[in-house]
Amino acid sequence: MSPSCVRPCPIGQRIHVVGNSGSGKSTLAERLASLLAVSFVELDALNWEPGWVGLNQTDPAEFERRIALATAGDGWVVAGSYMAFSQRIFWPRLDTVIWLDLPRSLLMRRVLARSWRRWRSKELLWGTNYERFWPQLALWRKEESLLWWVFTQHERKREQMLSYMTDPRWRHIRFVRLTSVAEVEKFERAVEKWAAGVEP
Repeated sequence: MSPSCVRPCPIGQRIHVVGNSGSGKSTLAERLASLLAVSFVELDALNWEPGWVGLNQTDPAEFERRIALATAGDGWVVAGSYMAFSQRIFWPRLDTVIWLDLPRSLLMRRVLARSWRRWRSKELLWGTNYERFWPQLALWRKEESLLWWVFTQHERKREQMLSYMTDPRWRHIRFVRLTSVAEVEKFERAVEKWAAGVEP
């Protein structure tokens, strides 16, 4: 039986984990979903088709359909941003946003290390897609480089999140901002204790 059937979780059962590339969204979201015994939803997995074709660009209606279906139930933890879609489809029902606001330098190191590891191991990602390492280094080819994205979009994404936290449309949402690896680990331990029935 889900722990949520026994007592309500302080962060609710409908949770969105957001942050820049390399912040650990999927890792934390999957762990929380397991602890809360709810569905784990990875937006990248719903979006990317073979050949790195993104539905958000090529077929937004299908992408919306997939997100709506995945978040139709009462409990889920979503990883990934896609804010134009997320806010329209499931933010009205959201309990908590967990914002991984980690330092840009850390994110760039993580993206580079992750891309290298995935490329070397030929790890299958979403659909039939595999990691492409060398384009990450080509910062002048911004459409292909996650390093470029992290470096140039970090402040813009931070400003956006700060504005969402004060937007009256989202006053029903609890925002949890985690700004360091230590804070993320402390938060995860707190949820683990709750799931184990340990009172704070």
